[in-house]
Amino acid sequence: MESVIQKNDLLSISVSSLNPEASPVFNIPNQAASVSSLSIASNPMGGISSGGSTQQPLGYLVSSEGTIKFPVLGTIQAAGITKKQLEQSLTNSLTEKKLLIDPIVNVRFLNFRVTVLGEVARPTTINVGNEKISVLEALGLAGDLTIYGKRDNVLLIREEGPNKVIHRINLNSEKILTSPYYYLKTNDIVYVEPNNAKVASTSRTQQLLPIILSGLSFVAIILTYSIRHN
Repeated sequence: MESVIQKNDLLSISVSSLNPEASPVFNIPNQAASVSSLSIASNPMGGISSGGSTQQPLGYLVSSEGTIKFPVLGTIQAAGITKKQLEQSLTNSLTEKKLLIDPIVNVRFLNFRVTVLGEVARPTTINVGNEKISVLEALGLAGDLTIYGKRDNVLLIREEGPNKVIHRINLNSEKILTSPYYYLKTNDIVYVEPNNAKVASTSRTQQLLPIILSGLSFVAIILTYSIRHN
């Protein structure tokens, strides 16, 4: 199932056609621009560039209303549909308005990212340039699970429409390779829960810590009393 475009997604939209002299105006927001290290520059055609002192890619930021501002066509609904549906919508509009001859529209995510948390060596957020990453690849980039991670009950938190839905993945099962959750989608969160050994260890530490602190406080009081009476 293809990822659905969400509010605040950053999209790259490229357009080509049989009349190349008319196409460049629709590709201006995708061109690179130099911006200062602390600024976020707005583009009058609906694109934005992130901060940085080097060349930064521009793109279309999906607004809080779920729309983008596309050259000539104006406001276009983007959130809630797939990339292919947005491509088809733009192609139809460009054709119906006779702006281009046989336009070809390609939409990509510029902010495709997944987050890996919990019992892994390096909890991290991963930016995925090619928009394709499996749960095993994501865990590998996070340094793999620690010895305390639950391999048979990894949580996948995914945005499905307005809701966040939790799915569970068993890394020990061969069925993972054919699971609909094997490949991650943008904004997915993978959380590796601690196993019983880690939970028990943490519980013992929490139980012993007050006793240790109380013991140290008692020793300190005895030492202070002894010093005062010597």
